[in-house]
Amino acid sequence: MLQIDRWKRILIIGLCVLGLAYAAPNLFYKRVEAHNDAVTQIERTGASTPELEAAKAGWPGWLPSGLVNLGLDLRGGAHLLAEVQVEQVYKSRMDGLWPELRRALADERSTIGAIRRVQSPEGTLKIEIANPDQMSRAIEIARGFSDPITSLTGAGQSSLDISGSGKTMTIQLSDAEKIAVNDRTMQQSLEIVRRRIDEVGTREPTIIRQGDDRILIQVPGIGSAAELKELIGTTAKLTFNPVAGTGSNPDASVDIGQIVLPDAENEGVYYTIEENPVVTGEELNDALPATDENGFPSVTFRFNPSGARKFGHYTSANIGQPFAIVLDDEVISAPVIRQAIETGSGQISGSMTFDEANRLAVLLRAGALPAELNFLEERTIGPELGQDSVDAGKIAAGVGFVAVVALMILSYGQFGVFASIALAINMGLLFGVLSMIGATLTLPGIAGIVLTIGMAVDANVLVFERIREELRHAKGPARAIELGYERAMSAIVDANITTLIVAAILFFLGSGPVKGFAVTLTIGIVTSVFTALWVTRLLTVMWFHRARPRQIEV
Repeated sequence: MLQIDRWKRILIIGLCVLGLAYAAPNLFYKRVEAHNDAVTQIERTGASTPELEAAKAGWPGWLPSGLVNLGLDLRGGAHLLAEVQVEQVYKSRMDGLWPELRRALADERSTIGAIRRVQSPEGTLKIEIANPDQMSRAIEIARGFSDPITSLTGAGQSSLDISGSGKTMTIQLSDAEKIAVNDRTMQQSLEIVRRRIDEVGTREPTIIRQGDDRILIQVPGIGSAAELKELIGTTAKLTFNPVAGTGSNPDASVDIGQIVLPDAENEGVYYTIEENPVVTGEELNDALPATDENGFPSVTFRFNPSGARKFGHYTSANIGQPFAIVLDDEVISAPVIRQAIETGSGQISGSMTFDEANRLAVLLRAGALPAELNFLEERTIGPELGQDSVDAGKIAAGVGFVAVVALMILSYGQFGVFASIALAINMGLLFGVLSMIGATLTLPGIAGIVLTIGMAVDANVLVFERIREELRHAKGPARAIELGYERAMSAIVDANITTLIVAAILFFLGSGPVKGFAVTLTIGIVTSVFTALWVTRLLTVMWFHRARPRQIEV
């Protein structure tokens, strides 16, 4: 019998209403966008202005406010492809190793003889000793500065590759250590870029690693590639400096060798610090959020051997004194030295939450091992071009929608009207799901939507043709409709499963634009099947129970 249970009706209608409610904010895009920006600004700064309050009041807070974000090709913005100069990290490691190694070798000058650094390629440290017979002893001392590699690919290897020939000892990073350094440097560079872009409140930036040493940066809504380059900068400088004093005057007089820097978190607080750092970010190996002995949030950090020695000497002589952690000329933390830290591993604790501890650990990691960014490609997409793409997408979708609706109504009459209503609901559900997941819409995504419009009625065509066939066999209208939906089910499922498989392949193997096409296509397939099998069926059942036709035409 042609019937749909009440709970199924409520579920179908509820899903449609929910999806359309989440899609509705896209009809008032600029108003909702201004509301979201105002809410974010108020939450971030804790302050409000009449303009922000007016923008916030432009959309009811109890309604969904998620939007489908517009990608770079639709909104305009800047595109950069940056190459991270990882070789600079190798050079910094060798330059940082030389002073400590020189001191250790000088302690045994009586046997090794005089030592001096000789010219060598960048990333390589060459040391000449006066007594070549003691080269094995010099190599033994140098190996004391090498750390074991803990990664799976480099297990059992050391961080330094040390060799000697004649009077010259050559030191460089081992291949396994270079791989680990490259990975850490890329992760830190990604964190730095993401943090700096997030600070200006840009929407849905694309910041992804490409290859071994490149970063793709796409930021919609920003003025130009030059502005984005200025925002990102080229390096992130992390240092650990002695604190000479604190105050509220940024122009306070200081002694020679001291500078005044602001607190990154507390406005109006300034630190007078020694300009010469104790250690730098190049000597920080890692930083992780943790808890102290009382269970309160803290951050543990670990220096390399060179940094451990210098930091150990400093903390031993300055127990009870604060030291500043400086990132990009801002003091991100100024903890007090509780005890000497001579092992190379320390802990920063104090009045911080777990979120603050995690953020501090991220900042410390982001500042470690900085390397310059060489911009290989830069492109600015104007908002006018993006608007042209949006307008073209609207025209394509509108023409496709009207053509499909006209064809369905001309071909199937009353049933074509039901399919057209379901198609409109399908588009609403598609945008509702995109808004829920915070998806970014690009030109390939619009292509996926247009394709969905064309494919959305395929299931209806199969159902309606099946109903026609059942009517030819002298089935009653109610039985014909019921059998039409039942017997077309397998063909509909098979056809859409194969399309889903293709979409999955596109998503996992494709690049960014192809992934966007695959996402909209996948969501469109799911919503199309739902509307074709359940929404049109519900509309048909409701009409049939109301009209009670003795015969029907499809």
